[in-house]
Amino acid sequence: MFYITTAIDYVNGAPHIGHAYEKVLADVIARYQRLRGEEVYYLTGVDQYGQKVQQTAEKEGVNPATFVKRNTKLFQNLWLKLGLQNDGWAATTDERHRTCVQAILSDLNEKGQLYKKAYKGFYSVRQEQFLTDRDRNEAGEFGPEWGQVEERDEENWYFRLSDHAEWLKEFTAKQTDFVIPGFRRNELLGALANSGEMDLCISRPKERLRWGIEFPFDPDFVTYVWFDALINYISFAGYGKKEGSDLPDFKKLWPCAAHVIGKDILVPAHGIYWPCMLHAMGFSDGEMPKILVHGWWNMKGEKMSKSLGNVVDPDALADKFGVDALRYYLVRDITTGKDADFDLDRLVMLYNQELANELGNLCNRALNMTARFANGIVTTTSEIGEDEQKLRASLETVTAEYRAAMDAFDIAEGLKAINRQVTYCNAYAERNKPWELAKDPALKGRLDAVLYHLVESLAHCAVLLSPVLPDPAERIAAQLRMDDLLKLKLDDLKWGLVAEGHETGKPKPVFPRIVIEEEAS
Repeated sequence: MFYITTAIDYVNGAPHIGHAYEKVLADVIARYQRLRGEEVYYLTGVDQYGQKVQQTAEKEGVNPATFVKRNTKLFQNLWLKLGLQNDGWAATTDERHRTCVQAILSDLNEKGQLYKKAYKGFYSVRQEQFLTDRDRNEAGEFGPEWGQVEERDEENWYFRLSDHAEWLKEFTAKQTDFVIPGFRRNELLGALANSGEMDLCISRPKERLRWGIEFPFDPDFVTYVWFDALINYISFAGYGKKEGSDLPDFKKLWPCAAHVIGKDILVPAHGIYWPCMLHAMGFSDGEMPKILVHGWWNMKGEKMSKSLGNVVDPDALADKFGVDALRYYLVRDITTGKDADFDLDRLVMLYNQELANELGNLCNRALNMTARFANGIVTTTSEIGEDEQKLRASLETVTAEYRAAMDAFDIAEGLKAINRQVTYCNAYAERNKPWELAKDPALKGRLDAVLYHLVESLAHCAVLLSPVLPDPAERIAAQLRMDDLLKLKLDDLKWGLVAEGHETGKPKPVFPRIVIEEEAS
């Protein structure tokens, strides 16, 4: 079982391009795992509690529950538009999640992993956490990244994070695939080496925060949003579920878990808090999830932010350029784990060049020429020559390269592999010129061989493309008249998908070219 989750999105604002990238990336990974023949459970959702939500709702004069319900719909509608095929939906106001969080709090308290104390220190309103001197910059100040910082003196509940610090350092050092890619794991190791041993404040007094999950043994406090939110990965996977619940079988999903998160929440939330929480709950080393860390989409080297006015709206992009173009660009022009600059010109260029021109051209050629020169009938029995043998070898190599890249969560390299085969096929068509072969009846056997190899290659490319662009892959399969094509698994992709005498359909544009206003005028 392959269990994949994304970080749940904080619904204090509308979804941005970073949210969309993370969700599409996870969706592509989930679809690819299904293509590999794995049973997959993909969970995503929203983080609905916290001080910022309460403050924003108060400013708007609405109840926090009303506020989060409205904003949650923004995320759900966008994920539906972008074609996410998630199996589960996590919302932290869900009663099942609340029950799980409270049960874990009670269990940790009984184990002596929680304690109550008064603390005076500096608090970041933006990040909803207490700060230490390690969070100061070289000038000894708390930088702008922390937003408004207040000095507070209050009593709270603490989790004995320090009890698990040494274990986490040793575990991260020996478990090379705990954080992927490797350089992100090195960042975590560096953070752990300089972290010291401090416990985690996991409550907020109700006198200043009402919007949260109440402590079951101390109703004057609610749970710190990060402690609550991280538990969604197990609460919605069926951990501690009640009998008769419709939640999944936890033992089936776990520990085959991969969390897809942005680099900004690796330290401390997912790389420190979460594994220590699991360890305190009794999870073994072998039951720790893997963490796949992606980079940011920047704008001209700068992080996107509302204050800079450079935030990209994925909903508007999908409307303007189409869902297929957006999905393709989001995983094609960035290396998983690293940052990239968002560039609308490249979105248009990559879609037009690699999809509309190259793959669209292959689709049109393979089907149109088969219809024109062979009445739509594929002949597989023609004698093949050296050129056909090279094309088959190329397809075999490309499929292996695609598999290796996708297994390593490198979607961009997987797409480049498909593109290499498409380019090879178009060059093969140019070399063999079916339109010239069709003029000589004596060359019909040669013509049939060329057409067959183009149609067969197109069928393979449609399957390989399906995790990234499921709808266009379906359209190609429909034009090939191969209804069961996308039911195939990766191991089924061997030469001979197209049967002798198979009749193909007529081509229709699968990737309509994007024409921007400057081109149209």
